[in-house]
Amino acid sequence: MPIPSPYPDVTIPQIPLYDAIFGDLSGGLANKTALIDGLTGDEMTFQELKASYERMAGALAARGVGKGDVVALHCPNHAAFVISYFGILRSGATVTTLGSLATAEDAEKQLRAADAKMLLTTDLLGTAGMEAAQAKGIPAEGVINLTDAEAGLKALLAENHTAPEVEINADEDIAVLPFSSGTTGIPKGVKLSHQNLVANLFQVSPSMQHNGMKTGSVVCGVLPFFHIYGMNCLLGAALFQGCTMVTLPKFELESFLSAHERFNIDCTFIAPPIAVLLAKHPAVESYDLSSLRAIQSGAAPLDRELAIAVQQRLSVDIYQGFGMTETSPVTHNSLVNVTPLESVGAPLPNTEIKIVDISKDDLPEIPAPTQSGERSAVGEMWVRGPQVMKGYLNNEEATARTLLPDGWLRTGDMVAVDSEGNCYVVDRAKELIKYKGYQVPPAELEALLLTRDDISDAAVVGYVREEDGEEIPRAFVVPQQNSAGVPAEIDPEELKAWVAERVAPYKKVRIVEFVDAVPKSATGKILRKDLKNRPLDAQLVSAPQ
Repeated sequence: MPIPSPYPDVTIPQIPLYDAIFGDLSGGLANKTALIDGLTGDEMTFQELKASYERMAGALAARGVGKGDVVALHCPNHAAFVISYFGILRSGATVTTLGSLATAEDAEKQLRAADAKMLLTTDLLGTAGMEAAQAKGIPAEGVINLTDAEAGLKALLAENHTAPEVEINADEDIAVLPFSSGTTGIPKGVKLSHQNLVANLFQVSPSMQHNGMKTGSVVCGVLPFFHIYGMNCLLGAALFQGCTMVTLPKFELESFLSAHERFNIDCTFIAPPIAVLLAKHPAVESYDLSSLRAIQSGAAPLDRELAIAVQQRLSVDIYQGFGMTETSPVTHNSLVNVTPLESVGAPLPNTEIKIVDISKDDLPEIPAPTQSGERSAVGEMWVRGPQVMKGYLNNEEATARTLLPDGWLRTGDMVAVDSEGNCYVVDRAKELIKYKGYQVPPAELEALLLTRDDISDAAVVGYVREEDGEEIPRAFVVPQQNSAGVPAEIDPEELKAWVAERVAPYKKVRIVEFVDAVPKSATGKILRKDLKNRPLDAQLVSAPQ
C-alpha cells in the first residue's frame, strides 16, 4: 500500500503562479519590502515589484511574445531576474532558465531544445548567452541585455506598456521549462505547469511556517534562482509567504555572512557544502549572526553530525527537505523538534510515496515498519502528487521510463522510511558503488570523512579496478586550511585505516586523492561524473582484496 502524507490535504486553487503570489496584496503587504539587493541595499516593495513585472509583460507582448512561446532567462539572483521571470509568465509565455556558468555550447543546446524565441541576458555573466542565441539563430532584436543602459530592463519598463489579457489554463499551460542538472547524464527539459508550481507553494508553506519562515521574515536568496530549488522553493515560497528576499548574485562566504549581519536575516536556504563552511570555517566567527533563527538545507542529503555542528555553532534550528526538478521541487520537508535531523521528513500534504525493491523483476513494495524507531529496508522511492511534472520535453521515452501511467514518478533515489513516515535518503540509485555484490552509498562515506577536523570537503565515487573489474570507493579529499591558509597534512594510509575502523569491510575507502576543491553544480551537488572521468595514478590503486 502507498504511504500517505501524515498531514491533512491543502486546498490548491487553479490559478497562474503570479496570481498565487501577487493576487492579494492586502493587509499592508503592498508596501512591504519584497526585495533587497544584498550588495547595493536597493529595495523594492511588493507593489513596485508587481507593477514592474506587469510593465515587463507589456514590453514583451509588444515584441510579439505570447502563449506558446519560450523565453530564455540568463541572469544572476537580482531584481532583474525576478521582474523578468514573472514578466515572462504574465505575458503568457514559458520561462527556460540558463545556468549562470553555462558555456556557449551548452546554452545553445538548451535554446535549441526549448526552441526559445527570445533571450533575456546580462553581460554580468559574460557573452555565453549572447553567443548561444546568435548560433541558434535568434535575431538581434530578440536578444535583450537587461543591464544595457539604453536598451535594457529600465528602458523596457519605461515604455509603460500594459500587460496583455491572457487566459492561463493552470493545469495545462507550461510555466517553466528548467533543464535537469545533468550531474549523472544529459540534461532534459522538465515541463512544469502553473498548477505544479502553485501546488508546491501551498504544500510546502505549513512546514516552512512551522520552522519559522513566515510574513516578516528576512530570507537570504543566494542559491541560484535559475535552478528549481532557488526558483520555487526559495524565491517563490518566500514571496508567497510575504517575506523579504535579500538577493546575492553568487555564493561567496564573506558577502554571504556580511549580508546576514547587515540585513538581520533570520531564515536562510543552503546546500550541504555551505553547511560545511558554516560548521568549520574560521571566518564565521567574525560576523554577528545573532538574527539567524532557521536554516533550510536541500539539494543533497544533510548528515546528522554536520547538522548538529551547525546548530551548536550558530545556535539555530536546521532542517532539510527533499525534492527534484521533476516535482516542482519539494516532496518532503522536515519539522523542527519533530523530525530526526538526518531525515528529510514525511511526504508533504497531498503527496504519497512508496518504497520499491528494484532488485526484483516484479518491483514489490517495501512496507513501512510498524514499530517505533525502526526503519524499512532501502528501496527506490516513488512519488505521486499535484507537484509532479507533466513530462520531459520532446522525450517520450524518458517520460515513460520515469513517469508511470498511474501518476507515480520514479525518483531514482534510494530511501528508507520509518513508522512515522519520515524518509531517510541513502543515495542516488545511479551513484551507488557496487562492490562484491554489496551496495556502497557514497554519501555515507562523505559524511564520515567530513567529521574529521582536518578535512574541509570530500567526495566519493566508484572506480573500476582493471585487474579484476571490481568497483571500489575512490575518495577525493580537500584538507582543511588554518587561518594562515596552510592545508593540513593528512597521511592517505592513516585516513584509509581510520575509515576502515568505522565502516563495514565492503565500504572501506580504497583510494585517497587530495584535491583543492570538489567540483559541484551551482546548487551544491557533487559533479560525480567529472570526478569519475579524472585519470588515476596506477600507484594509488589498492591490490584486489
